[in-house]
Amino acid sequence: MPEIHGHRGARARRPENTLPGLGYALAAGVDAIEFDVTLTADYALILAHDLAVDETTIRGQFAGVPWRSLTLAQVATLDAGYRSPPAPFEDTFVPVPQTGVPTLDQVCRMITESGAEHVTLAVELKTSPSWDSGDVARLTRLAVDILLRYGLAGRARILAFNWQVLLTARTEAAEIPRVALVEPTTWVPGSPWLAGLDPADFGADETGLAGVTGCAAAAASVAAAWLSPWAPMCSADLIGAAHDRGLSVVPWTVNEPGRIAELIADGVDAIVTDDPAVLRAELGRAGATLPAASRLPWPSGVPDWAPRPFR
Repeated sequence: MPEIHGHRGARARRPENTLPGLGYALAAGVDAIEFDVTLTADYALILAHDLAVDETTIRGQFAGVPWRSLTLAQVATLDAGYRSPPAPFEDTFVPVPQTGVPTLDQVCRMITESGAEHVTLAVELKTSPSWDSGDVARLTRLAVDILLRYGLAGRARILAFNWQVLLTARTEAAEIPRVALVEPTTWVPGSPWLAGLDPADFGADETGLAGVTGCAAAAASVAAAWLSPWAPMCSADLIGAAHDRGLSVVPWTVNEPGRIAELIADGVDAIVTDDPAVLRAELGRAGATLPAASRLPWPSGVPDWAPRPFR
């Protein structure tokens, strides 16, 4: 039965990429927490999905400013407690005002203090093909260094759409499994995302949806351990092609019970979901043994030292 991966924590329930969101996922019961990490101007590693401040999900100044143009001190003034827009989660999402933007270091500290020893960290490193290769390498090395410092290499995975991240991570810490992310905008001929590989050589066309099974061979060629496709790209044929090459498959992001049931039947190894409770319910109906809910040591669900915005 597939693992349960909480997307950006549990973004249907709490602000994404925040300690309250990650804590909620841990308490709900997941096999892995997925979250996004990028660089600031002074090379701090913060949790953020987009590469610029999104005024619809975060409170404070700097709307639209790239994170790489802001220092960590500037980032610390922002309130991330609204980070997940309500739609389509109006009935489930609860904002947590006065929530700071966390660093990867703080996430690792929270995990080590949480007692959730069975939970994997799925760390997606966010870059752009326009980034200088040195910054791509720096982000990857800094993230690996933090995971190693906290002794979390054995419970972490490095995810990336930019497969150059995966090659760097393999060099820096081969023991950390790597997850090759793919979507239609990256799986097209001439793609700048795939570390010099051309999807055309693996059967892709300009739609990003034809020749999808070829991305399994491409991911295997960069020594990924997992293939993580956009869920509409995921089929029994793709799963079979990945398994034939020794890759596990984890599609994203799936919240509909019917689609979850299809993916279970097709044999995926994990599913990324915005709402772990929905996936837990479907797996329970399928007779799966569910991951334990973590009993967090903090009454509020987050440590007392969790970051809060300041002015």
